[in-house]
Amino acid sequence: MAKRKIIDIDDLKCNGCGLCIPNCPEGAIQIIDGKARLISDLFCDGLGACIGHCPQGAISVEEREAQPYDEERVMANIVKHGPNVIKAHLKHLQEHGESVYLKQATEFLKKNKINITFEQACGGAGSGGCPGSRSMELKKTQGAKNSGANLHQESELGQWPVQLRLVPVHAPYFADTDLLIAADCVPFAYPDFHRDLLKGKTLIIGCPKLDDLALYREKLEQIFQNNSIKSVTYAHMEVPCCFGLLPIIQEAIAGSGKKIPFHDITITIRGEKANVG
Repeated sequence: MAKRKIIDIDDLKCNGCGLCIPNCPEGAIQIIDGKARLISDLFCDGLGACIGHCPQGAISVEEREAQPYDEERVMANIVKHGPNVIKAHLKHLQEHGESVYLKQATEFLKKNKINITFEQACGGAGSGGCPGSRSMELKKTQGAKNSGANLHQESELGQWPVQLRLVPVHAPYFADTDLLIAADCVPFAYPDFHRDLLKGKTLIIGCPKLDDLALYREKLEQIFQNNSIKSVTYAHMEVPCCFGLLPIIQEAIAGSGKKIPFHDITITIRGEKANVG
């Protein structure tokens, strides 16, 4: 049984100020009934970005042995906090595209005769949260179209979001996919990015120089552990700082305990492939 880190919020110390909310990159914390609540273990990366913003010292990180995510066990804990926390959890799952866990959560409520429905929590199946973090699978287009004298190349992007800090660990588009991890300058430098690199793959982007690589390693390992990734390709620029994510990805694959084929592609600043490994 593997250990993982999860934040713990002390109800007695928390005064509901909300300063932790904007500093939780996963959106896992909400103020419910005047207290900060961890809505779901599923979206807590355990890195504690929220800790330094709590003036009451109410947030800490605990490391404990944890089995693979179990929605029924999570729901058993959440129902103790009352209907508002239950509704927030259901809405959180819906906004992140976690349809499988949402179904398990609603079945738990029905089985335990708790009269709270998905519609009550989410305002109807068509509602959603911020498009920037809501998981969506996009309908693929049919390739290039001839528009008058110009050939218009259609997007090969098959999902949203794409930024590594925003993608849900259990997003449905990670199932049986070839994963492309791209340094975020690559699509601007390489003119055939969509057709040559992205086509048929799920995309994650990040900046190896400016972003938190420790957070990235942790999250990538969770993605590899919890999904059936068929292969991983890392596309990055030729500049030295862009190689920083290369060992992080390799360490995350090793840490997942899985044998996932890995490919490395370097793009020059002139927009050409320098190597494919």
